[in-house]
Amino acid sequence: MPVERGATWTTDAPFRETQETIDAMTARGLLAVEMEAAALYAFAAARGKPVLCFAHVTNQMALIEGDFEKGEADGSIDALAVVRAAAEAWRRADKRSV
Repeated sequence: MPVERGATWTTDAPFRETQETIDAMTARGLLAVEMEAAALYAFAAARGKPVLCFAHVTNQMALIEGDFEKGEADGSIDALAVVRAAAEAWRRADKRSV
């Protein structure tokens, strides 16, 4: 499955982004807009704990045919495979640094 690494921006409501904002964020190289990361990072800051956010992009806000199709088990199979691969790589890197 394709995996891209990069920055996103967050919003508290869908469809709030104007074309001007979308163009500005695209020019900054941001990959997507999502609605969850801000809450996770606020939690991390409040608790003083690290947080890693995986964004499983499953649609383009109804811009293409079949856009809300998430895949097998509503996309959870692919999402869990990515998290597992990242966790395994993190463990291998952690063992090398000891």
